[in-house]
Amino acid sequence: MSTDVLQPVQPPVDGALRLCVDNLGVLRGGRRVLDRVSFSLSAGRALIVTGPNGAGKSTLLRALAGLLPRAGGSIALEGGPPDVELPQQAHYLAHNDGLKSALTIEENLDFWSRYLAQEPDARSHTIDAALAIVGLGHVAGAPFGVLSAGQKRRAALARLLVAFRPLWLLDEPLTALDRASREKFALAMKDHCAHGGLIVAATHEPLGLDEASSLALGGAS
Repeated sequence: MSTDVLQPVQPPVDGALRLCVDNLGVLRGGRRVLDRVSFSLSAGRALIVTGPNGAGKSTLLRALAGLLPRAGGSIALEGGPPDVELPQQAHYLAHNDGLKSALTIEENLDFWSRYLAQEPDARSHTIDAALAIVGLGHVAGAPFGVLSAGQKRRAALARLLVAFRPLWLLDEPLTALDRASREKFALAMKDHCAHGGLIVAATHEPLGLDEASSLALGGAS
C-alpha cells in the first residue's frame, strides 16, 4: 500500500464544529502561567502555538484536554454532540508516547482503539492502515520497547488514527522524527483537516501546514 498520498474516503466532520477559548487563565503551583488567552478555531483548520520555553504552550494543551483546571475564562467545542465532553472528543499527544513497552505495536494500538472509541466510527483507520500511513507496517509485531525513538514516536502518532476524534492536541509532535516521517505526518494532519478535523499544536518547528493560524504566547517568567 502506498503511503505517499492519503486518499480521503471518510465523511467530513460537521462543518459547524468550532473550538472557542475565551479569556482563559491557568495557574500552576500558584503561578499564573496563562492569562486572558482567547482564540477560535473552525472545523478544517489548524492552530500552531509558539513561544519560548515556559510560555505556557504545554499548559494550554493540557487545559484544553481537561487535565488542568481553569483559573478563569471558558473552553468550548461548539457544534459537537451535546452530551459528550470536550476531552472525549480530543486526542492529546504529549511528550511521552503513552504506549506499553512490553506490548507489540499492534497490541498497543488495539488497546487504544478500543479504549478511545466511544462507539464504532467509520472515520477511524484500521490498525494496518494506520501503521502503513506512519511507515511501521514492517514492525507491527515488534514490542514497543525495542523500537528506536523515531519509531516510538510514529507509533504514538498512529494512535491518533485508529480511533477518530475531531480535535487533535499535539505537543511537539515531530520529536525524534526524520524528514520522511515528518512528511508522512504532515499528510496525515492535512487529511484530518480535510475531513473537518481541528488541530492545536505546540511546536518549535514547522509542521508543513502552510495555511495554519498561529498563536504566540508570552515569554518565560
